[in-house]
Amino acid sequence: MKRSNKKETAVEVKNLSVAYNHEEVLTNLSFQIPSGSITAVIGPNGAGKTTLLRAMLNLIPIKSGSISIFGTMHDKRCRHLRGHHLGCLHPGYVPQRFTFDKTFPITVYEFLDIALPPEQKKSMIKKALKETGMLKQKDKLIGELSGGQVQRVLIARAILGDPKIIFLDEPAVGIDIGGEKTFYGLIKHLNEKHGTTCVLISHEIDVVYKFADQVICLNKKMLCQGVPEKILNAETLKRLYGEEVGLYEHKFK
Repeated sequence: MKRSNKKETAVEVKNLSVAYNHEEVLTNLSFQIPSGSITAVIGPNGAGKTTLLRAMLNLIPIKSGSISIFGTMHDKRCRHLRGHHLGCLHPGYVPQRFTFDKTFPITVYEFLDIALPPEQKKSMIKKALKETGMLKQKDKLIGELSGGQVQRVLIARAILGDPKIIFLDEPAVGIDIGGEKTFYGLIKHLNEKHGTTCVLISHEIDVVYKFADQVICLNKKMLCQGVPEKILNAETLKRLYGEEVGLYEHKFK
């Protein structure tokens, strides 16, 4: 049974603008993300997708506007609310790429253990590994895992403590299409079983169409927002990607 009420708002962004070196990267964005949804942010390279994700995690300063996550406000005046400490809220985060020394002798279990605050129980590690299908690999070295297995471990790390929301930045980059299908199935499972709100960036239109409840189309400005069946059409994709649209589509077999 889902924990969250889909009518509740998980994320509310109002008039958000972000600038780097006086150059505006995101301009006047406003949208809401429903609790318990899978929301995908799509757009071409350089559209500001990762910047938006980092702003929602409060990892970078914003020029103007505000962001509220489950009612906890963080804006340019509230920089003390950073990263994984938004009040009592602990969002999960899966990065686009995870670079590490593959010769470093750390096991899957140890990798999660060092990420777990002392006050939290070790049983959370077993639960997270079981949830992501990585329990049998708990004593395996991180450097011996496949790309897909590493991403599963990163999801396990993100869901330690059972967060209400997780942010995923192109989490299936480098995973083959067959593995990608299983990977997104895992995200769908977390969403449906636990009501976890999932916000993900993806270039794969077919993935978004199949797994997302709603889509935010972004190219430095908001182009559109809505359910995939209504807005993922040829006209919208041409506006978003231009002639590059063919580079972003693939089909699951």
